[in-house]
Amino acid sequence: MSIFSFSFTGTALGIDLGTANTLIYARGRGLLIDEPSVIAIDSSNGEPLAIGREAKKMFGRTPGKIEAIKPMKDGVIADVDLVEEMLSRFIRKVQTNRLFRPRAVIGVPSGITKAEMRSVIDSAEQAGILEADLIAEPMAAAIGMEIPVLESSGNMIIDIGGGTSEIAVISMGGMVCDISEKVGGNEFDEAIVEYLKKTYNLIIGENTAEEVKIKIGSAYPLQQELEMEVRGRDQVAGIPKTMRITSEEIRDALKEPVAKVERAVLSALERTPAELSADILDKGIVLTGGSSQLRGLDERIRQETNLPVCGTDDPMTCVARGALKVVENKALYKDVLLNSSRNKR
Repeated sequence: MSIFSFSFTGTALGIDLGTANTLIYARGRGLLIDEPSVIAIDSSNGEPLAIGREAKKMFGRTPGKIEAIKPMKDGVIADVDLVEEMLSRFIRKVQTNRLFRPRAVIGVPSGITKAEMRSVIDSAEQAGILEADLIAEPMAAAIGMEIPVLESSGNMIIDIGGGTSEIAVISMGGMVCDISEKVGGNEFDEAIVEYLKKTYNLIIGENTAEEVKIKIGSAYPLQQELEMEVRGRDQVAGIPKTMRITSEEIRDALKEPVAKVERAVLSALERTPAELSADILDKGIVLTGGSSQLRGLDERIRQETNLPVCGTDDPMTCVARGALKVVENKALYKDVLLNSSRNKR
């Protein structure tokens, strides 16, 4: 079928509206948007100036009247108007025919409230989506990884994003057990900022902390420990300062947020029915989400649980890919949607 045909009937979109990044997959066209969930505004009049990567570059570098904002917090909407503006701009980028509004399935945290669900749907519709449905991120990730979620066997998914860690045991199209913990890549970054400030009086920004996490961050001892040069400002003297930091130090900085993830995983395992526990023992735990790429996190969880733990190819896109698969096969997956009749409480 041609792209024109898809536009005529309304483009199908799978959206991961994340705290750190927004990803949009379109039917027949693949990944079209993979941008930071950031919007820059003129604080004097509220006028949006930039979104995505362009806006993220402004963090800590903007003049007084320009403000770079993350309108998503802990996986849910913190500023409705800015999310609508950001999402509408992203959607305009992917639409091939403005006359026909797209249909979408959007990944959200499993612990989302009814009010938060309504806020996401309203924002999506205001941004130009004709019909918006919601799916829990672990379920979307599992579908995106081609895990047979409609079968009776149990599968455990850990989806670690920017704002939340989602742990779920999935069977027969439902989440038998799910935990949504407000810890993820953003808290990892904040822990690095605080550690360097407390230990070395070194002040760094969010973007620098993220770079440190990516380059030398780890959750488990490395065979070859790493180090890097970090630049910031001396908290006492107020002048630029450069230091060499090791992966051992950053692992120490990340100790508490990583422990939060561990505790959530162990709690989910304790709540899992015995029959499904046997399936997990056999198949192991699947780790996904952008922040699951922290070095050694799989080994750390493996040591804590005594279970096999495996990653997945392209973990950042699993939720958006799964969401698109659901919107393309809605009759098959209708009961996995959070706003389906089965899941309405």
